[in-house]
Amino acid sequence: MGKVIAYEHMTLDGVMQAPARPDEDTRDGFALGGWAVAGSDPAMAQDVGRATPRRGGLLLGRRTYEDFFEIWPKRGDNPFTNALNNQHKYVVSTTLEEPLPWVNSTLLRGDAAQAVAQLKAELDGDLVVLGSGQLLRSLMPHHLVDEYQLMIHPLVLGSGQRLFERGVPCARFQLVHSQMTGTGVIMATYQEPVGQ
Repeated sequence: MGKVIAYEHMTLDGVMQAPARPDEDTRDGFALGGWAVAGSDPAMAQDVGRATPRRGGLLLGRRTYEDFFEIWPKRGDNPFTNALNNQHKYVVSTTLEEPLPWVNSTLLRGDAAQAVAQLKAELDGDLVVLGSGQLLRSLMPHHLVDEYQLMIHPLVLGSGQRLFERGVPCARFQLVHSQMTGTGVIMATYQEPVGQ
């Protein structure tokens, strides 16, 4: 059985919405997109290797999947494009239909927690979640997220969707890795203790 690993950029006040581009996610009038770009650092690129799925794949919500599909396949000169194209992508959605447009994509239907629990039990490798806040928050009450690899940016936005919204279950985590970049971003890996 593999693990579900959330790999997320977030601010000090917990915002995870639209870290990469101003137009990435403007839901609820969010106008501060692209906030993570200033914190980019070579150490972060090296750290991405720790989040690369080990024979499992990517686990994405519909919104993140569609956003990635609009951007990455068109960037042929980028090594991240090849990695995303070659990686198997499992997409949780109640509205998408098969066949999915991006190569190596599988649609997970039905209840998100049940579908992910079954997939997690069947796979030997890990599933890495990028973005997909709504999906993560649907998995948290069922303790299906085993590890959080967080890039915590020294920034407070005051608005935007948060990774840990009001109502997520109480949980205590164990810090298993941390590193600070030259731009002040703290890269921290937390695991939920077994049996919690």
